Amino acid sequence: MNGTNKYISILGAGESGIGAAILAQKQGWNVFVSDFGKINIKFKNTLEAINVEWEEGQHSMDRILKSDMVVKSPGIADTVKSVLKIKEAGVPVISEIEFAGQYNNAKTICITGSNGKTTTAMLTYHILKKAGVNVGLAGNIGDSFAKQVAEEKHEWYVLELSSFQLDDMHEFKADIAMIMNITPDHLDRYGYDMQNYVDSKFRVIQNQTENDWFIYNYDDPIIQRELEKRTINARQAPFSLTSKINSGGYLNSKQQITININENFTMSIHDLALKGKHNTQNSLASGIASRILEIRKDAVRESLGDFVNVEHRLEFVAKVHGIEFINDSKATNINSTWFALESMENPTVWIVGGVDKGNDYEELAALVNDKVKAIICLGKDNHKIIEAFQGKVESIVEAASALEAVAYGYSFAKKGETVLLSPACASFDLFENYEERGNKFKKAVRSL
Repeated sequence: MNGTNKYISILGAGESGIGAAILAQKQGWNVFVSDFGKINIKFKNTLEAINVEWEEGQHSMDRILKSDMVVKSPGIADTVKSVLKIKEAGVPVISEIEFAGQYNNAKTICITGSNGKTTTAMLTYHILKKAGVNVGLAGNIGDSFAKQVAEEKHEWYVLELSSFQLDDMHEFKADIAMIMNITPDHLDRYGYDMQNYVDSKFRVIQNQTENDWFIYNYDDPIIQRELEKRTINARQAPFSLTSKINSGGYLNSKQQITININENFTMSIHDLALKGKHNTQNSLASGIASRILEIRKDAVRESLGDFVNVEHRLEFVAKVHGIEFINDSKATNINSTWFALESMENPTVWIVGGVDKGNDYEELAALVNDKVKAIICLGKDNHKIIEAFQGKVESIVEAASALEAVAYGYSFAKKGETVLLSPACASFDLFENYEERGNKFKKAVRSL
């Protein structure tokens, strides 16, 4: 699509907005970047260097409404007044991924889901990169897709896509699409209607043809229900932990993952770098995508065995006097914490709390009953957590710092048990962000 003499406005000057500006400028658009908040100094310098006009602290609507196209940051909801005005004026609003897709010649593996998408994207990228594929990693992680399309020449991209990114994607097509799972999240952005959120996730398969592939979680009841309602054009390759799959992947009775695309591939789950049921699903999905690309079996096996997971996501920190400490600070919602607790194999002391996003702790009740011996609240306002679990575990205490939380954890746990930081909440009450929370936890553990 030729941008010559056309006007484009980019709303939001974060990683994706700056990437879109770089690509639009290169393609000859007249570019204007507008952020209602403050723009990071690093990004301002980038815009100055490529001679793109920008504003912060406001949206100049007169100017934006004259655009031929608007690229919107995934963080800006469709219900925001300025976005409604732009749509009423008939100006197309798209995501940075959609915009970059118009100039992208590489093939794409697009991964979405409520949980596990970051790990699966990084694992898939790791396998392809190690096997010598010229591959980029973008979307919700790494440099923005648009920036890479502008500046790099990859043959494949692994894209981690949130529902917010998918919402503003229309013509874009994935060569290989993946849905890891669907559970309630971000419902405030979807009118508290679960179907709207499900529809958003399924946009990952829009425009696919019979030459494309769709990898999905066969065990997920919401995905199964949706498949009955939809016509799927792409070739399907489901994965399952409970059923034998004829074309896809599954966990067999010998505790091996089996992938039967382009010959049979098996590997013991004990040799996988990532432990826990949900990580077996992530490994299956990545393995299936790799075998579709005909990556050699020994290369897939080696990469599934030596992958190092993303920091702050079920990250093993240390074993102190037989007590294991695990940092899952990236778990900022109930569902991520559900996966963390579900993968615990020993009695667990659970550190939880922070800024609550409307959590329903009832969803964790059965797992807490089954796995958790004590709870340490690490937040300023812990009443909801205490109310939910009072009397259901041996002890509940409150800690005002990571150091204090770790000290409690060490005193509650015995040899052979686990202390898990998996907050289910945002971190902003006591920390800058989840990274700082995780780093302070790790520092406190190492000082024991």
